[in-house]
Amino acid sequence: MKRTEGSLAGRREERCSCQALGKGRKTDSTELNFSRQTTSSESALNIQIMENNKKAVVVTGFGPFGEHTVNSSWVAVQELEKLGLGNGVDLLVYEVPVEYQSVQKIIPALWRQHNPQLVVHVGVSGMASTVTLEKCGHNAGYKGLDNCSFCPDSHCCVEGGPECIDSVIDMEAVCKRVAGLGLDATVTVSKDAGRYLCDFTYYTSLYLSRGRCAFIHVPPLGKPYSGEQLGRALKAIIQEMLDLLEQSEDQINCQH
Repeated sequence: MKRTEGSLAGRREERCSCQALGKGRKTDSTELNFSRQTTSSESALNIQIMENNKKAVVVTGFGPFGEHTVNSSWVAVQELEKLGLGNGVDLLVYEVPVEYQSVQKIIPALWRQHNPQLVVHVGVSGMASTVTLEKCGHNAGYKGLDNCSFCPDSHCCVEGGPECIDSVIDMEAVCKRVAGLGLDATVTVSKDAGRYLCDFTYYTSLYLSRGRCAFIHVPPLGKPYSGEQLGRALKAIIQEMLDLLEQSEDQINCQH
């Protein structure tokens, strides 16, 4: 779904109503609506059965904030949507406002409504020059104001939650596998997602999924990668993550 045209101030005013639950495929401006239309015809039923057999993968990017009037994370996610993740994956993409309260509504709704195989959050880092895989999310230390000039009084994601939650995905292994693919983008690993909305979103998702999600930081557009390059990098990275998850599940099944 395209962003609403207008001034940045206008967009911020609209988002700061904290009414919207995100933008992207299968959403409107007021709620997450994931229902699929079906018909009684045999062909439609066959298509529905095939779609139900697909793995649901949710990928989010962030909307504008601060100096990032065009957020490269959302551009990269839109480029990924064009490429897809293969016939066996139902890819759903959403734009998340840079607002703590919106994140607290959107992320649980995505997990609840889709029951996805994997959720991957993508955010921009002005300090990054590589595509960065984040290993963990942090619960406390959130003091930066969001687009609504709001910050949680507790300065944490989940009161009483663990200080740090690691992803179940081996980011070092993903990084090594992607390095052998000959991508035109460098991929690295980090342990600090930044204690702002990126980290807040990641921890929230990790907490809800018991670690079954990932976060990828991308540089601003042109520093040094284009949106197309970032989209190709996301595709390769997420496909490797899915492969590792499948291998780990096969090992668990073999033990029973």
